Amino acid sequence: MTVNELPPALAEALDRLAIQHVIAAYSEAIDNRDWDALDRVFTADAVIDYTEMGGIRGDLPTIKAFLDRFLGVDGPYARTQHLLGQSHVEVRGDDATARTVCFNPMVLGGRSASDGDEEVVYFCGLWYRDTLVRTAGGWRIAERYEQRAYKYGQAAADAAPGIITNLDDLSPRR
Repeated sequence: MTVNELPPALAEALDRLAIQHVIAAYSEAIDNRDWDALDRVFTADAVIDYTEMGGIRGDLPTIKAFLDRFLGVDGPYARTQHLLGQSHVEVRGDDATARTVCFNPMVLGGRSASDGDEEVVYFCGLWYRDTLVRTAGGWRIAERYEQRAYKYGQAAADAAPGIITNLDDLSPRR
């Protein structure tokens, strides 16, 4: 039996699982600083919009460069942990939409508890609003918008010595 011969309810359930896998793969790529893994998450012409959370909007190469400057080795955040909650997924043939809850604590700077200092942690709550398409390589995100729920710890982040929280200072170099 091929995928096209599956009962519709089973085919939709498999699509939903595949979509949830793509959404989780994004979090894994970000938390592991594996920017190339994002090529298996997004379409080549994807548009990613982080502006509501204080970031930038751009195509995949622009976003990968931004992430490297913001979350990479020399970036202000030492570690992140994207914790995903429920996803509301709507599948319509080869297109889909998803809205997924994310709680994202971010550890500022290179300090760790072993330094004797308390770590500064910045918390973000948001929803990923995604438009997905079925491609020859499986489901991919064609559009991602981060919708802000809250940020907590901005004052501590701004006060941390040597930490850049003004994203204008991290905009892609020209």
